[in-house]
Amino acid sequence: MSFSKLGLSTPIVKAVADLGYTKPTPIQKESIPAVLSGKNILGTSQTGTGKTASFVLPMLEKLSKNKTQRGKRIRALILTPTRELAVQIEESVAQYSKYLDLSSMALYGGVDVEPQKERLIEGVEILVATPGRLLDLVHQRAVYFDEVEMLVLDEADRMLDMGFIDDITKIIERLPFDRQNLLFSATINEDVRKLADSFSGDGFSGVGFENKEFYDDLEDIVISPSSTTAETISQWLVAIDKDTKSALLSHLILEEKWDQALIFIEKKHGAAKLVSQLEKRGIKADCIHGDRSQAMREKTLAAFKSGELKYLVATGIAARGIDIGSLTRVVNYDLPFKPEEYIHRVGRTGRAGAAGEAISFVAAGDFKNLCAIESRLGHLIGRKEIEGFVVRKEVPVSILNYIPKHLRAGHVGHDNSNPYYGKGTTTKKTEGAGKAAKGRKADAKKEESRQAGKSKKTNAWDRK
Repeated sequence: MSFSKLGLSTPIVKAVADLGYTKPTPIQKESIPAVLSGKNILGTSQTGTGKTASFVLPMLEKLSKNKTQRGKRIRALILTPTRELAVQIEESVAQYSKYLDLSSMALYGGVDVEPQKERLIEGVEILVATPGRLLDLVHQRAVYFDEVEMLVLDEADRMLDMGFIDDITKIIERLPFDRQNLLFSATINEDVRKLADSFSGDGFSGVGFENKEFYDDLEDIVISPSSTTAETISQWLVAIDKDTKSALLSHLILEEKWDQALIFIEKKHGAAKLVSQLEKRGIKADCIHGDRSQAMREKTLAAFKSGELKYLVATGIAARGIDIGSLTRVVNYDLPFKPEEYIHRVGRTGRAGAAGEAISFVAAGDFKNLCAIESRLGHLIGRKEIEGFVVRKEVPVSILNYIPKHLRAGHVGHDNSNPYYGKGTTTKKTEGAGKAAKGRKADAKKEESRQAGKSKKTNAWDRK
Protein backbone atom coordinates (compact mmCIF):
# COMPACT_ATOMS: atom_id res chain seq x y z
CA MET A 1 0.00 0.00 0.00
CA SER A 2 1.29 3.48 -0.90
CA PHE A 3 0.86 6.70 1.08
CA SER A 4 -1.42 8.12 -1.61
CA LYS A 5 -3.92 5.31 -1.01
CA LEU A 6 -4.22 6.41 2.62
CA GLY A 7 -5.82 9.67 1.50
CA LEU A 8 -2.76 11.92 1.42
CA SER A 9 -2.38 14.50 -1.35
CA THR A 10 0.46 14.75 -3.86
CA PRO A 11 2.55 17.44 -2.06
CA ILE A 12 2.71 15.34 1.12
CA VAL A 13 3.37 12.07 -0.72
CA LYS A 14 6.16 13.77 -2.65
CA ALA A 15 7.76 15.09 0.55
CA VAL A 16 7.60 11.62 2.09
CA ALA A 17 9.17 10.10 -1.03
CA ASP A 18 11.98 12.67 -0.88
CA LEU A 19 12.90 11.20 2.51
CA GLY A 20 13.07 7.70 1.04
CA TYR A 21 9.82 6.32 2.45
CA THR A 22 7.66 4.34 0.03
CA LYS A 23 5.34 2.25 2.20
CA PRO A 24 3.54 3.18 5.42
CA THR A 25 4.27 1.31 8.63
CA PRO A 26 1.48 -0.56 10.47
CA ILE A 27 0.79 2.32 12.89
CA GLN A 28 0.64 4.72 9.92
CA LYS A 29 -1.75 2.46 8.01
CA GLU A 30 -4.11 2.41 10.96
CA SER A 31 -3.76 5.99 12.21
CA ILE A 32 -3.68 8.13 9.06
CA PRO A 33 -7.17 7.20 7.75
CA ALA A 34 -8.61 7.42 11.28
CA VAL A 35 -7.17 10.90 11.83
CA LEU A 36 -8.35 12.06 8.40
CA SER A 37 -11.87 10.91 9.29
CA GLY A 38 -11.84 13.17 12.34
CA LYS A 39 -11.68 10.52 15.06
CA ASN A 40 -10.01 10.96 18.42
CA ILE A 41 -7.11 8.53 18.64
CA LEU A 42 -5.26 6.66 21.37
CA GLY A 43 -2.27 5.22 19.52
CA THR A 44 0.11 2.72 21.08
CA SER A 45 3.17 1.51 19.23
CA GLN A 46 6.76 0.59 19.89
CA THR A 47 9.47 3.18 19.48
CA GLY A 48 10.84 3.30 15.95
CA THR A 49 7.64 2.38 14.11
CA GLY A 50 6.95 5.73 12.46
CA LYS A 51 4.65 7.08 15.14
CA THR A 52 5.43 10.76 14.45
CA ALA A 53 4.42 10.54 10.79
CA SER A 54 1.22 8.76 11.77
CA PHE A 55 -0.15 12.00 13.23
CA VAL A 56 1.89 14.66 11.40
CA LEU A 57 0.98 13.54 7.87
CA PRO A 58 -2.82 13.53 8.32
CA MET A 59 -2.55 16.74 10.34
CA LEU A 60 -0.85 18.46 7.39
CA GLU A 61 -3.45 17.06 5.01
CA LYS A 62 -6.34 18.43 7.05
CA LEU A 63 -4.78 21.83 7.71
CA SER A 64 -3.82 22.32 4.06
CA LYS A 65 -7.38 21.63 2.91
CA ASN A 66 -9.24 23.84 5.36
CA LYS A 67 -9.01 27.59 5.62
CA THR A 68 -8.84 29.33 8.98
CA GLN A 69 -10.88 32.36 9.96
CA ARG A 70 -7.76 34.34 10.82
CA GLY A 71 -4.42 33.62 9.20
CA LYS A 72 -1.25 32.66 11.06
CA ARG A 73 -3.01 31.53 14.21
CA ILE A 74 -2.13 28.27 15.97
CA ARG A 75 -4.26 25.55 14.39
CA ALA A 76 -2.49 22.45 15.69
CA LEU A 77 -0.81 22.01 19.07
CA ILE A 78 1.61 19.14 19.72
CA LEU A 79 2.73 18.67 23.33
CA THR A 80 5.91 16.72 24.13
CA PRO A 81 7.74 15.96 27.39
CA THR A 82 11.24 17.07 26.37
CA ARG A 83 12.98 19.81 24.43
CA GLU A 84 14.80 17.30 22.24
CA LEU A 85 11.57 15.62 21.22
CA ALA A 86 9.95 18.98 20.46
CA VAL A 87 12.83 19.89 18.14
CA GLN A 88 12.75 16.47 16.50
CA ILE A 89 9.01 16.58 15.81
CA GLU A 90 9.14 20.13 14.46
CA GLU A 91 11.92 19.06 12.09
CA SER A 92 9.66 16.27 10.84
CA VAL A 93 6.79 18.72 10.38
CA ALA A 94 9.05 21.00 8.33
CA GLN A 95 10.26 18.12 6.16
CA TYR A 96 6.80 16.73 5.48
CA SER A 97 5.29 20.16 4.79
CA LYS A 98 7.98 21.57 2.51
CA TYR A 99 5.59 21.65 -0.48
CA LEU A 100 2.79 23.21 1.57
CA ASP A 101 2.16 26.74 2.76
CA LEU A 102 2.11 25.93 6.48
CA SER A 103 4.32 27.34 9.23
CA SER A 104 5.63 25.51 12.30
CA MET A 105 7.72 26.18 15.37
CA ALA A 106 9.26 24.34 18.34
CA LEU A 107 8.68 26.03 21.70
CA TYR A 108 10.67 24.91 24.75
CA GLY A 109 12.49 26.18 27.80
CA GLY A 110 16.19 26.63 28.44
CA VAL A 111 16.58 29.31 25.77
CA ASP A 112 15.82 33.03 25.46
CA VAL A 113 12.06 33.56 25.38
CA GLU A 114 12.05 36.84 23.43
CA PRO A 115 12.86 35.36 19.99
CA GLN A 116 10.12 32.80 20.61
CA LYS A 117 7.60 35.54 21.37
CA GLU A 118 8.60 37.39 18.21
CA ARG A 119 8.18 34.24 16.15
CA LEU A 120 4.70 33.72 17.58
CA ILE A 121 3.76 37.29 16.66
CA GLU A 122 4.84 36.60 13.07
CA GLY A 123 2.42 33.68 13.01
CA VAL A 124 2.64 29.92 13.57
CA GLU A 125 0.06 27.37 12.49
CA ILE A 126 1.63 24.22 13.95
CA LEU A 127 3.16 24.64 17.40
CA VAL A 128 5.25 21.87 18.97
CA ALA A 129 5.81 22.69 22.63
CA THR A 130 6.81 21.47 26.04
CA PRO A 131 4.09 22.20 28.63
CA GLY A 132 6.14 24.41 30.96
CA ARG A 133 7.34 26.98 28.43
CA LEU A 134 3.96 27.00 26.72
CA LEU A 135 2.19 27.91 29.96
CA ASP A 136 4.77 30.62 30.65
CA LEU A 137 3.88 32.30 27.36
CA VAL A 138 0.17 31.75 27.91
CA HIS A 139 0.44 33.68 31.16
CA GLN A 140 2.30 36.43 29.27
CA ARG A 141 -0.55 36.55 26.75
CA ALA A 142 1.83 35.62 23.95
CA VAL A 143 -0.12 32.51 22.88
CA TYR A 144 -3.76 32.25 21.82
CA PHE A 145 -5.63 29.00 21.26
CA ASP A 146 -8.93 30.19 19.78
CA GLU A 147 -8.16 28.67 16.34
CA VAL A 148 -6.78 25.31 17.55
CA GLU A 149 -8.33 22.45 15.57
CA MET A 150 -6.10 19.57 16.68
CA LEU A 151 -4.33 18.60 19.90
CA VAL A 152 -1.62 15.93 20.00
CA LEU A 153 -0.11 14.55 23.20
CA ASP A 154 3.02 12.65 22.20
CA GLU A 155 4.87 10.40 24.64
CA ALA A 156 1.89 10.73 26.96
CA ASP A 157 3.24 8.12 29.37
CA ARG A 158 6.47 10.03 29.79
CA MET A 159 4.68 13.35 30.30
CA LEU A 160 2.65 11.85 33.12
CA ASP A 161 5.74 10.22 34.63
CA MET A 162 7.45 13.61 34.64
CA GLY A 163 4.56 15.21 36.51
CA PHE A 164 3.08 17.30 33.71
CA ILE A 165 -0.54 16.37 34.43
CA ASP A 166 -1.32 19.73 36.08
CA ASP A 167 0.24 21.67 33.20
CA ILE A 168 -1.63 19.56 30.65
CA THR A 169 -4.85 20.19 32.54
CA LYS A 170 -4.32 23.96 32.49
CA ILE A 171 -3.56 23.90 28.76
CA ILE A 172 -6.57 21.74 27.87
CA GLU A 173 -8.82 24.07 29.86
CA ARG A 174 -7.91 26.89 27.47
CA LEU A 175 -8.49 24.99 24.20
CA PRO A 176 -11.66 25.07 22.08
CA PHE A 177 -14.01 22.15 22.70
CA ASP A 178 -14.58 21.41 19.02
CA ARG A 179 -11.13 20.04 18.33
CA GLN A 180 -9.67 16.66 17.44
CA ASN A 181 -7.55 14.88 20.04
CA LEU A 182 -4.68 12.51 19.30
CA LEU A 183 -2.83 10.80 22.13
CA PHE A 184 0.21 8.62 21.43
CA SER A 185 2.12 6.61 23.98
CA ALA A 186 4.80 3.92 23.98
CA THR A 187 3.07 2.25 26.92
CA ILE A 188 -0.43 2.22 28.34
CA ASN A 189 -1.08 2.37 32.07
CA GLU A 190 -4.01 3.46 34.20
CA ASP A 191 -3.01 7.14 34.14
CA VAL A 192 -2.67 7.22 30.35
CA ARG A 193 -6.03 5.48 30.01
CA LYS A 194 -7.68 8.05 32.27
CA LEU A 195 -6.21 10.86 30.22
CA ALA A 196 -7.44 9.26 27.00
CA ASP A 197 -10.89 8.61 28.42
CA SER A 198 -11.12 12.27 29.38
CA PHE A 199 -11.21 13.06 25.66
CA SER A 200 -14.49 11.21 25.23
CA GLY A 201 -17.84 10.58 26.84
CA ASP A 202 -19.03 12.97 29.51
CA GLY A 203 -16.15 15.34 29.85
CA PHE A 204 -12.75 16.03 31.35
CA SER A 205 -13.03 13.92 34.49
CA GLY A 206 -9.64 12.28 33.89
CA VAL A 207 -7.84 15.61 33.96
CA GLY A 208 -9.68 17.38 36.73
CA PHE A 209 -12.78 18.76 34.99
CA GLU A 210 -16.42 17.86 35.37
CA ASN A 211 -19.65 18.42 33.47
CA LYS A 212 -18.06 19.58 30.22
CA GLU A 213 -19.35 17.84 27.13
CA PHE A 214 -16.73 16.77 24.69
CA TYR A 215 -16.22 14.07 22.08
CA ASP A 216 -18.23 10.87 21.83
CA ASP A 217 -15.72 8.54 20.22
CA LEU A 218 -12.22 7.46 21.09
CA GLU A 219 -10.53 4.89 18.88
CA ASP A 220 -7.79 2.63 20.21
CA ILE A 221 -5.03 1.78 17.76
CA VAL A 222 -2.56 -0.70 19.21
CA ILE A 223 0.38 -1.86 17.11
CA SER A 224 3.09 -4.18 18.42
CA PRO A 225 2.22 -4.56 22.13
CA SER A 226 4.63 -2.62 24.28
CA SER A 227 5.37 -5.67 26.44
CA THR A 228 7.75 -6.86 23.74
CA THR A 229 10.80 -5.62 21.89
CA ALA A 230 11.54 -5.90 18.18
CA GLU A 231 12.73 -9.32 17.03
CA THR A 232 15.59 -7.71 15.12
CA ILE A 233 17.21 -6.53 18.37
CA SER A 234 19.79 -8.83 19.95
CA GLN A 235 19.52 -8.48 23.73
CA TRP A 236 22.08 -9.76 26.20
CA LEU A 237 23.34 -8.89 29.65
CA VAL A 238 26.53 -9.08 31.65
CA ALA A 239 26.54 -9.73 35.39
CA ILE A 240 29.01 -7.22 36.79
CA ASP A 241 29.98 -5.56 40.06
CA LYS A 242 29.17 -1.86 40.23
CA ASP A 243 32.76 -0.76 40.74
CA THR A 244 33.94 -2.41 37.51
CA LYS A 245 31.19 -1.16 35.18
CA SER A 246 33.23 1.61 33.57
CA ALA A 247 36.17 -0.73 33.00
CA LEU A 248 33.85 -3.26 31.35
CA LEU A 249 32.29 -0.61 29.12
CA SER A 250 35.72 0.61 28.02
CA HIS A 251 36.80 -2.96 27.34
CA LEU A 252 33.78 -3.69 25.15
CA ILE A 253 34.11 -0.43 23.21
CA LEU A 254 37.79 -1.03 22.47
CA GLU A 255 37.91 -4.81 22.08
CA GLU A 256 34.65 -5.19 20.18
CA LYS A 257 35.38 -2.03 18.16
CA TRP A 258 31.90 -0.61 18.66
CA ASP A 259 31.15 1.94 15.99
CA GLN A 260 28.51 3.76 18.03
CA ALA A 261 26.66 3.40 21.32
CA LEU A 262 23.94 5.23 23.23
CA ILE A 263 24.67 4.60 26.90
CA PHE A 264 21.86 5.01 29.44
CA ILE A 265 22.64 6.01 33.00
CA GLU A 266 20.32 6.94 35.86
CA LYS A 267 22.02 9.89 37.56
CA LYS A 268 23.08 13.22 36.07
CA HIS A 269 26.32 13.39 38.07
CA GLY A 270 27.04 9.80 37.07
CA ALA A 271 26.87 10.75 33.39
CA ALA A 272 29.66 13.32 33.67
CA LYS A 273 31.75 10.97 35.79
CA LEU A 274 31.43 8.16 33.26
CA VAL A 275 32.46 10.45 30.39
CA SER A 276 35.57 11.39 32.37
CA GLN A 277 36.39 7.72 33.05
CA LEU A 278 36.03 6.84 29.38
CA GLU A 279 38.23 9.73 28.28
CA LYS A 280 40.97 8.61 30.68
CA ARG A 281 41.00 5.35 28.72
CA GLY A 282 41.28 7.16 25.40
CA ILE A 283 37.59 7.02 24.46
CA LYS A 284 35.99 10.27 23.33
CA ALA A 285 32.47 10.56 24.73
CA ASP A 286 30.00 13.20 25.82
CA CYS A 287 26.77 13.34 27.79
CA ILE A 288 23.36 14.97 27.86
CA HIS A 289 21.22 15.47 30.94
CA GLY A 290 18.80 17.96 32.41
CA ASP A 291 21.44 20.26 33.93
CA ARG A 292 23.22 20.97 30.64
CA SER A 293 22.14 24.04 28.69
CA GLN A 294 19.80 23.58 25.77
CA ALA A 295 22.47 24.84 23.37
CA MET A 296 24.99 22.26 24.63
CA ARG A 297 22.44 19.47 24.49
CA GLU A 298 21.51 20.31 20.91
CA LYS A 299 25.17 20.57 19.88
CA THR A 300 26.04 17.23 21.50
CA LEU A 301 23.03 15.48 20.04
CA ALA A 302 23.77 16.85 16.56
CA ALA A 303 27.34 15.55 16.81
CA PHE A 304 26.06 12.11 17.80
CA LYS A 305 23.52 12.01 14.98
CA SER A 306 26.12 13.01 12.40
CA GLY A 307 28.58 10.37 13.61
CA GLU A 308 31.15 12.91 14.76
CA LEU A 309 30.51 11.73 18.34
CA LYS A 310 30.42 7.95 18.63
CA TYR A 311 29.59 7.42 22.30
CA LEU A 312 26.82 9.35 24.02
CA VAL A 313 25.96 8.96 27.71
CA ALA A 314 22.43 10.06 28.52
CA THR A 315 19.97 10.01 31.37
CA GLY A 316 16.65 8.38 30.51
CA ILE A 317 14.66 11.61 30.35
CA ALA A 318 17.23 13.47 28.25
CA ALA A 319 17.42 10.59 25.78
CA ARG A 320 13.67 10.45 25.25
CA GLY A 321 13.85 12.66 22.18
CA ILE A 322 16.76 10.91 20.48
CA ASP A 323 15.70 9.50 17.13
CA ILE A 324 18.49 7.99 15.04
CA GLY A 325 17.30 5.54 12.42
CA SER A 326 20.65 3.79 12.06
CA LEU A 327 21.60 3.51 15.74
CA THR A 328 23.18 0.08 16.08
CA ARG A 329 23.62 -0.26 19.81
CA VAL A 330 22.26 0.81 23.19
CA VAL A 331 23.78 0.04 26.57
CA ASN A 332 21.91 0.00 29.86
CA TYR A 333 24.86 1.03 32.02
CA ASP A 334 22.30 1.29 34.81
CA LEU A 335 19.36 -1.08 34.59
CA PRO A 336 16.11 0.94 34.61
CA PHE A 337 13.68 0.53 37.48
CA LYS A 338 10.57 0.20 35.30
CA PRO A 339 10.14 -2.55 32.69
CA GLU A 340 8.49 -0.16 30.26
CA GLU A 341 11.54 2.10 30.45
CA TYR A 342 13.74 -0.83 29.47
CA ILE A 343 11.51 -1.53 26.48
CA HIS A 344 11.62 2.11 25.43
CA ARG A 345 15.39 2.30 25.75
CA VAL A 346 15.92 -0.87 23.76
CA GLY A 347 13.57 0.54 21.13
CA ARG A 348 16.11 3.28 20.36
CA THR A 349 17.91 0.69 18.21
CA GLY A 350 16.61 -1.82 15.67
CA ARG A 351 14.20 0.74 14.25
CA ALA A 352 11.92 0.06 11.28
CA GLY A 353 13.11 -3.53 10.97
CA ALA A 354 16.84 -2.80 11.13
CA ALA A 355 19.20 -4.94 13.20
CA GLY A 356 20.22 -3.64 16.61
CA GLU A 357 21.93 -4.68 19.82
CA ALA A 358 20.99 -3.97 23.44
CA ILE A 359 23.45 -4.73 26.24
CA SER A 360 22.62 -4.43 29.94
CA PHE A 361 25.04 -4.28 32.87
CA VAL A 362 23.39 -6.01 35.82
CA ALA A 363 24.70 -5.93 39.38
CA ALA A 364 23.44 -8.06 42.27
CA GLY A 365 21.34 -5.16 43.53
CA ASP A 366 19.47 -5.08 40.22
CA PHE A 367 17.99 -8.56 40.65
CA LYS A 368 14.42 -7.43 41.40
CA ASN A 369 14.43 -5.01 38.48
CA LEU A 370 15.77 -7.73 36.20
CA CYS A 371 13.02 -10.12 37.31
CA ALA A 372 10.39 -7.50 36.52
CA ILE A 373 11.86 -6.72 33.10
CA GLU A 374 12.17 -10.35 32.06
CA SER A 375 8.70 -11.09 33.39
CA ARG A 376 7.30 -8.32 31.17
CA LEU A 377 9.29 -9.60 28.17
CA GLY A 378 8.11 -13.14 28.83
CA HIS A 379 11.59 -14.63 28.53
CA LEU A 380 15.04 -14.52 30.08
CA ILE A 381 17.65 -12.24 28.55
CA GLY A 382 20.72 -14.14 27.39
CA ARG A 383 23.83 -13.81 29.54
CA LYS A 384 27.46 -13.48 28.50
CA GLU A 385 30.64 -13.73 30.52
CA ILE A 386 33.45 -11.39 29.56
CA GLU A 387 36.97 -12.72 30.03
CA GLY A 388 38.87 -10.85 32.71
CA PHE A 389 35.77 -9.65 34.55
CA VAL A 390 35.09 -11.99 37.46
CA VAL A 391 31.93 -11.18 39.41
CA ARG A 392 32.26 -11.08 43.20
CA LYS A 393 28.51 -10.83 43.84
CA GLU A 394 26.61 -13.22 41.60
CA VAL A 395 23.29 -12.28 39.99
CA PRO A 396 20.84 -15.20 40.36
CA VAL A 397 18.84 -16.50 37.42
CA SER A 398 15.57 -14.59 37.29
CA ILE A 399 12.17 -15.91 38.27
CA LEU A 400 9.76 -14.81 35.55
CA ASN A 401 6.72 -14.74 37.84
CA TYR A 402 8.61 -13.22 40.76
CA ILE A 403 6.77 -10.47 42.66
CA PRO A 404 8.55 -8.81 45.60
CA LYS A 405 6.69 -9.28 48.86
CA HIS A 406 6.10 -5.56 49.41
CA LEU A 407 4.27 -5.40 46.05
CA ARG A 408 1.94 -8.33 46.66
CA ALA A 409 -1.75 -7.50 47.05
CA GLY A 410 -2.72 -6.74 50.62
CA HIS A 411 0.85 -6.23 51.81
CA VAL A 412 2.02 -2.99 53.41
CA GLY A 413 3.56 -0.78 50.73
CA HIS A 414 1.72 -2.45 47.83
CA ASP A 415 0.35 -0.09 45.20
CA ASN A 416 -3.00 -1.69 44.44
CA SER A 417 -3.58 0.64 41.49
CA ASN A 418 -0.44 -0.51 39.71
CA PRO A 419 -0.51 -3.90 37.95
CA TYR A 420 3.17 -3.79 37.08
CA TYR A 421 6.26 -4.31 39.15
CA GLY A 422 8.43 -1.25 39.49
CA LYS A 423 6.06 1.47 40.69
CA GLY A 424 5.62 0.31 44.25
CA THR A 425 7.72 1.82 46.99
CA THR A 426 8.99 0.45 50.26
CA THR A 427 9.32 2.68 53.29
CA LYS A 428 12.04 2.27 55.89
CA LYS A 429 9.37 1.11 58.30
CA THR A 430 8.31 -1.67 55.94
CA GLU A 431 11.89 -2.72 55.31
CA GLY A 432 12.50 -2.85 59.03
CA ALA A 433 9.40 -4.96 59.54
CA GLY A 434 10.66 -7.36 56.87
CA LYS A 435 14.00 -7.75 58.64
CA ALA A 436 12.24 -8.36 61.95
CA ALA A 437 10.09 -11.06 60.36
CA LYS A 438 13.18 -12.79 58.98
CA GLY A 439 14.71 -12.68 62.46
CA ARG A 440 11.63 -14.32 63.99
CA LYS A 441 11.71 -17.07 61.38
CA ALA A 442 15.38 -17.70 62.10
CA ASP A 443 14.69 -17.98 65.84
CA ALA A 444 11.85 -20.41 65.16
CA LYS A 445 14.06 -22.63 63.02
CA LYS A 446 16.74 -22.54 65.66
CA GLU A 447 14.32 -23.69 68.34
CA GLU A 448 12.95 -26.48 66.11
CA SER A 449 16.45 -27.77 65.46
CA ARG A 450 17.24 -27.85 69.15
CA GLN A 451 14.01 -29.66 69.94
CA ALA A 452 14.82 -32.26 67.29
CA GLY A 453 18.08 -32.97 69.04
CA LYS A 454 20.36 -32.10 66.15
CA SER A 455 24.02 -31.85 67.00
CA LYS A 456 25.88 -28.58 66.94
CA LYS A 457 28.17 -29.88 64.21
CA THR A 458 25.33 -30.26 61.76
CA ASN A 459 23.16 -27.42 62.95
CA ALA A 460 24.06 -24.23 61.06
CA TRP A 461 22.01 -22.11 63.45
CA ASP A 462 24.24 -23.05 66.43
CA ARG A 463 27.57 -22.45 64.69
CA LYS A 464 29.35 -19.46 66.17
